[in-house]
Amino acid sequence: MILLACALEDELAFWEPRDGVELLVTGIGPVEAAAALAAALARKTYRLVVNAGIAGAFDGSARIGDGVIVAEETMELALESGATLMLPHGIELVDRASSDPGLVAQLNAKGFKALRGVTVSRVTATETTARRLAELGAQIETMEGFAVLRAAQRAGIRAIELRGISNRCGDRDASEWNFAAGVAGLQSIVRALFELPPVLAGMQ
Repeated sequence: MILLACALEDELAFWEPRDGVELLVTGIGPVEAAAALAAALARKTYRLVVNAGIAGAFDGSARIGDGVIVAEETMELALESGATLMLPHGIELVDRASSDPGLVAQLNAKGFKALRGVTVSRVTATETTARRLAELGAQIETMEGFAVLRAAQRAGIRAIELRGISNRCGDRDASEWNFAAGVAGLQSIVRALFELPPVLAGMQ
């Protein structure tokens, strides 16, 4: 059984129900996503979690309407200055989570870009913030990616994050936000994923 998770049902308006796949609408933002996914994984065992939705891209990383794989997601858990938090007793701060590398490689071989994401709790709306996040290595931004991948990781379940690019990150008036284009890009990569033999096996 596969769990297909999105923040908003409209992001997966193209999805047609399939045997072996359950749809979960988590709500918007990292807290809603983590809580919804943790509850779902506590109730039932899944072979794979797929996080699918739209995202913004930083300049030069992807075009509006592209479908992309998020190979690694980060979340800013640091001082405002960007310095690392110093925690007592050697406690490790977990601020990264990854998609299943085998599935990433197979989709990448089909021509889909594998990018680095950053999960935010507010949409980037200035060029200053866009530059700062891009300098940290982010290529796209989401509001749920890290939460979903990390929840799956803690449950010991394979996961992958797929995104359709709906806008550029930066000044909101110049973002060229296009929800329909983002959904079209998402549709292309979701369909490609569900054509892969390992995923088809997980639906049985």
